[in-house]
Amino acid sequence: MTPEEWESLCDGCGRCCLLKLEDEDTAEIHYTDIGCTLLDAGTCRCRDYARRQRKVPDCVRLTPEAVRTLPWLPPTCGYRLVRDGRDLPWWHPLVSGTRRTVHEAGISVRGRVSGTEEEFETEELPDRIVAWPGEDPQAGR
Repeated sequence: MTPEEWESLCDGCGRCCLLKLEDEDTAEIHYTDIGCTLLDAGTCRCRDYARRQRKVPDCVRLTPEAVRTLPWLPPTCGYRLVRDGRDLPWWHPLVSGTRRTVHEAGISVRGRVSGTEEEFETEELPDRIVAWPGEDPQAGR
């Protein structure tokens, strides 16, 4: 794939831009409803994608190599679906032809983000754990 084709696999849901906590004992990943400092919760896009890694040093660049090993990619993620040899769903922009469908299908973080990481103290993070980012609302359809 060309870099442009690879980037087009991003459905724009914003789930990967939510803060995640890892259980030290089990290595289990827990999503929170808190967005990265650069996440625009309305558009579900990065506010400064081109310079995100300079502004957020721990931002993970989703390369083909990284996608092979990341345990926290949401089940709806286009990168994960392609990695696992699965088809993109009807709401994915590459299938539907529009970015609106990821929101219309209830996949995106739009309306579900409580705030950005600057708005919460570290000790509040466990109280912000939510299950929905790790779920596929379209499963079983």
